[in-house]
Amino acid sequence: MAEQHWPAGELPATGQVMLTITYFYESESSMDIDNIPKPISDALKGLVYLDDEQVTDALCRKRSLSSNSRIENPSSVLTEGLSRGNEFLYIVVVEAPDQEVIS
Repeated sequence: MAEQHWPAGELPATGQVMLTITYFYESESSMDIDNIPKPISDALKGLVYLDDEQVTDALCRKRSLSSNSRIENPSSVLTEGLSRGNEFLYIVVVEAPDQEVIS
């Protein structure tokens, strides 16, 4: 899926990155949150960033599709995922925050 949404010709990031994963689930038997990040981090290697050691920060969360969550400024990809009504992962990779500041 990442390959389908990755801009054509876009090279992998070479610097440190932050990975944000949101797992939208529909049933009570949802996946454990601690089992989500590692396979995703490995799968993005070579496409989004050169190596998963570049991931210095990660945020992983899960949200029920049946909740009344307010979503602010959704991307077209997130909007598409939500409109389907099925479980999905929404992944955002951005430049890592300042490594000298911990807040």
